[in-house]
Amino acid sequence: MKKIKLTFALLAIMVISVSFNVQDATLKKSMEDGKKVYDGVCLACHLSEGQGIGGVFPPLAKSDYLMEDLDRSIQQLIEGSSGEIEVNGKKYNGQMPATGLDDQDIADVLNYIRNSWGNKGDIVKPDKVKKVRASLK
Repeated sequence: MKKIKLTFALLAIMVISVSFNVQDATLKKSMEDGKKVYDGVCLACHLSEGQGIGGVFPPLAKSDYLMEDLDRSIQQLIEGSSGEIEVNGKKYNGQMPATGLDDQDIADVLNYIRNSWGNKGDIVKPDKVKKVRASLK
């Protein structure tokens, strides 16, 4: 009986380990692609380390605003945003244009910024972006 339990426990650990390795590889690839998107679309305002420009463009690095609502982040990349927001205790009142990115690029750039510069987030998949996009229509 102990051998059966031990066998099942070891099997479960192996399955979980393989699953995490696949997810880690998927996230790593998405982040690499997301950095390219970031460099082409976001870098000019949010700068190379996601630090933003004080009083003008909010930081993405260690950003409470970014990390607290994934659906909102997706929506802002799809539709743009305007009006006052508060990031890390500081108010910003500007505009961000719609990016025109497809679901894969949005997922990739979010994986990059949500897992860089002190941020740690779950993987974002294009299906999630597609769901949010559909809810906006």
